[in-house]
Amino acid sequence: MNALVTLTAAALMAVAPAFCQSWSPPRAPDGHPDLQGIWTNSTLTPLERPAEFEGKPVLSEAEAAVYEKRLLEQGNRDRRDGGAEADVGRAYNELFFERGDQLARIDNTIRTALIVDPPDGRVPALTPEAQKRLQAARNQARLHPADGPENRSLQERCLFWGTTGPPMLPGPYNNTYQIYQTRGYVMILSEMIHEARIVPLDGRPHAADAIRKWTGDAIGHWEGDTLVVDSTNFTGKTGFRGSDEHLHVIKRFTRTGPNTILYRFTIDDPTTFSKPWTAELPLRATAGPIYEYACHEGNYALVDILTGARADEAKKPAK
Repeated sequence: MNALVTLTAAALMAVAPAFCQSWSPPRAPDGHPDLQGIWTNSTLTPLERPAEFEGKPVLSEAEAAVYEKRLLEQGNRDRRDGGAEADVGRAYNELFFERGDQLARIDNTIRTALIVDPPDGRVPALTPEAQKRLQAARNQARLHPADGPENRSLQERCLFWGTTGPPMLPGPYNNTYQIYQTRGYVMILSEMIHEARIVPLDGRPHAADAIRKWTGDAIGHWEGDTLVVDSTNFTGKTGFRGSDEHLHVIKRFTRTGPNTILYRFTIDDPTTFSKPWTAELPLRATAGPIYEYACHEGNYALVDILTGARADEAKKPAK
């Protein structure tokens, strides 16, 4: 096991090309690296390492080409099946999705998972408390799928999309972010659900513990050339992978090349996960623009789901 961990660490710390070693990031007027621009985090690399790559954190170029081809073929096959729930929950192919067309490439390695710690590339086990919490939520969803709008997901209700974070993770579409930067603030605009996250850099403490936000309370500072953003004060409503209000996320943004930012985050929630865990992924420059996100406008799906549920209830014999 120690040998495996050593080999894994060696692979993930592979030396970058010579031009990257001498490359210096552009600077903002305050002297810090300029992170501004439009970036995408779309990638075929999953958050957790698939079972077929157990003990294999990186792939060769040849292996990656075969795997990428398989993933793209699987995603683009027609899936005209599944019934009403499947039709609502997914499309029959990938035409309107933008999952990317390649695996994540970081430090001159091709990754099989975004998670780098623990070394197995998997989210740590849930605590017993979190398992009970998630099971209760599943039971509620199964027994009351459409009693009212509150029973439907936050995404369907145009309130929140978990991939925008924190942490920011790639989703099936709308994986674009625009970063604005001033001397005292950084603002991250996500294409998904058109959310702007404003991060103060003036050394202020977190908001009072009683103040809770869906995306947490974010404060930032610079550590050398890395922007560090610390988010706490979450509510229990967003539930990142089962987390509750004790979620704590630390994000790091490091400009690593003319067209790349390394985004690294650490998740800590002792009421949910048995230990903290860390993942990293590249943000790649893209031409943009970021288009306006429309959800409430023309959102007939939620009304139709609830109307259909009431129609089904009317067909059932009275008890």
